[in-house]
Amino acid sequence: MVDIRAAIFDFDGTLVDSMYVWEKVDRDFLSKRGIPVTAEYTDKVRSMFFETAAAYTKDEYNLPESVDEIMNIWLKMAHKEYAVNVRAKRYALQYLKELKVRGIMLGMATSNNPYLLMPCLENNGMDGLFDCICYTSEVGMNKSNPDIYVYTAKKLGVSPEECVVFEDIIEGLDSAKSVGMKTVAVYDSSNDAYMDRIKASASKFIKDYREVLAENMR
Repeated sequence: MVDIRAAIFDFDGTLVDSMYVWEKVDRDFLSKRGIPVTAEYTDKVRSMFFETAAAYTKDEYNLPESVDEIMNIWLKMAHKEYAVNVRAKRYALQYLKELKVRGIMLGMATSNNPYLLMPCLENNGMDGLFDCICYTSEVGMNKSNPDIYVYTAKKLGVSPEECVVFEDIIEGLDSAKSVGMKTVAVYDSSNDAYMDRIKASASKFIKDYREVLAENMR
């Protein structure tokens, strides 16, 4: 990929193997309330930002807890996993460092929460590598809309056409592509059901970051 000045990364499922955390949180949270976790629910909340997912869960299951209470419960359930157990995908750290050496700016566009993300970055040696970290809550739209990617590019001071976006979900890949960004789909097993669509949407598909180490991007 030529003329790339910035790389924008999703976090969960793209840089770190963390999707199991949310599967566990969903299962434990709902089962404690006598509610089964369905594929429809998982599919619905997977690309939502945090507050929207909590509001949807409250309304869908008529829960007595407030949206803030649901978010706090989820955060407490997930925090230890992110801070201690969640690990970077293979070769992800090496690739981020390589891009920095080559003068490529690094941005993050995530639906996660700083309370979970920051200790996980530190535990995996990724803290301090990103020029900006942006959250979908800042733009008020999930990744079915390209606003988070446009916002991150603006924070980096580059045009969408000068960015490559690394994502694991089809919604993010399609949105980034719609505004002229190059896209790299990163394999995550949580998205196996969508793999054909993911491969068709992305400019490039990788199983792990070893496939793009030392790749010419300029």
